[in-house]
Amino acid sequence: MDPTPLIMFAVTFVALLAGYPVALTLAGVALLFALIGTLTGAFNPTDLGFTPGRLFGIVTNQTLIAVPLFVFMGIVLEKTRIAEGLLTSLSSLLRNLRGGLAVTVVLVGMLMAASTGIVGATVVTMGLMSLPTMLRAGYEPGYATGTISATGTLGQIIPPSIALVLLGDVLSNAYQQAQLNMGIFAPKSVSVGDLFAGAIVPGLCLVALYLFYTLSKAWLQPDTMPRHTDSTDTPVPAKDLLKALFPPLFLIVAVLGSILTGWATPTEAAAVGASGALLLALSYKRLDLNTLKEVGESTLSTTAMVFFILIGASIFSLVFRGYGGDELVQSIFEQMPGGQMGALMIVMLVIFLLGFILDFIEITFVVVPIVGPVLLAMGIDPIWLGVLIAVNLQTSFLTPPFGFALFYLRGVTPPEVPTTAMYRGVVPYIFLQIVLLAGLFAWPQLATWLPGTLYQ
Repeated sequence: MDPTPLIMFAVTFVALLAGYPVALTLAGVALLFALIGTLTGAFNPTDLGFTPGRLFGIVTNQTLIAVPLFVFMGIVLEKTRIAEGLLTSLSSLLRNLRGGLAVTVVLVGMLMAASTGIVGATVVTMGLMSLPTMLRAGYEPGYATGTISATGTLGQIIPPSIALVLLGDVLSNAYQQAQLNMGIFAPKSVSVGDLFAGAIVPGLCLVALYLFYTLSKAWLQPDTMPRHTDSTDTPVPAKDLLKALFPPLFLIVAVLGSILTGWATPTEAAAVGASGALLLALSYKRLDLNTLKEVGESTLSTTAMVFFILIGASIFSLVFRGYGGDELVQSIFEQMPGGQMGALMIVMLVIFLLGFILDFIEITFVVVPIVGPVLLAMGIDPIWLGVLIAVNLQTSFLTPPFGFALFYLRGVTPPEVPTTAMYRGVVPYIFLQIVLLAGLFAWPQLATWLPGTLYQ
């Protein structure tokens, strides 16, 4: 087999490590190899003729329209500080419970994950909101930063996650390609809604593990997390508590419920979420022209980054397949010991390691289209595979020394909190996520039961 596809992947990897922009690197390396292959006769230049059709398919993809809408929804809730009201209200409610502030951080992190779906934004926002309060209340710095980092990455797995939207679209294409390669010319499909449904139970299991660890630590090591007795706090009246909790919860339920019940597609539900977030911000009187301008600029830059990387990845995969890369990957997987599970374990390890240095968008658009069709052709369930990849990436984002969540939080952490303390603080949460991964391997039904029940 021609090793050129592997060399092409390695050159791309080295260029990314050197700090070159992801989208330009993907497209540039691909076009460079296409040029060299054309001059040497190893590449058919007519394969590049499919590029315009691919780009048109990207910009007209109905599923991907959900991306800017979900991003807009999350940034509105972040910029208007609606999530901060949730933290204050729940903290007051649990003020007499030892570890109550930590429980509040986990619960608010879960709600923010379900409303923003953007890991970096959630980690930074939670760090700015809750870290000073936790340190002031006497929480051990390593535990406080570890809890915030871990809950911030819940946006990777809890719907409506941007990662799941992108992963669902890529897996849908990979699943159809795998079936066509197997001679099935009426292929089944897997949707973003299927992946959302598949991620709910594992996401809630992870939150339950976090809460169990928090309450156990509060019982076994009470000195690390005292009761929240800040004299500046006053109990929040029930009316104000409901006012802070009900609107965001209603918005989350409306968005997810409409998708899971089939009343709306993810794109339509994202439009409902974006509109609802605007109405919430207006009702709280926290939206002005300057804030709206910041929201628009952040949404535009994030969306442009996603689509620019997707275009570069599309050109990369086109040239990669032109060199026979998909056949090469398939032959490598078939020769691996352990068959289907052996190949899956190797892919999970590679994705985990890549998560240290690449963002989930790059891994989703570059790695998954290459390995996805091969794994799915081996009989692996697409929903199970998607949830495994999402949890795996979430784990790698927490793992020192390169975890993205740690870098995000380090930027808003006081200098007196050492980085080593942050590293120690995330270790128990990494272990909990590995427990969830092991559970998913042992019981795939954790990911497949709910979508199977909802959609038969």
